[in-house]
Amino acid sequence: MTEPTGKYSITMPRDVAEAARDRSGPSGLSAYVAAAVARQIERDNLNELITVAEAEHGPVTNHEIQTLRDQLHQARREQSQHAADAA
Repeated sequence: MTEPTGKYSITMPRDVAEAARDRSGPSGLSAYVAAAVARQIERDNLNELITVAEAEHGPVTNHEIQTLRDQLHQARREQSQHAADAA
């Protein structure tokens, strides 16, 4: 089901509006802008979660981030290898 929509007037720099219109494709400028705003809301929500988590548990260290990235890359390599073995 599609969410109800409303009509809003916004102001933005002309070059940004023109670039957005050029990139919006068949879905149109309104859909392009709505998707961009939705992504920004997701980022804002994530930043709020990070702030709460860091207040409770302390900041994540660069070492912890790198360890998790390494684990992710390893899992992707293993997944690719399994897919290649199955083919």
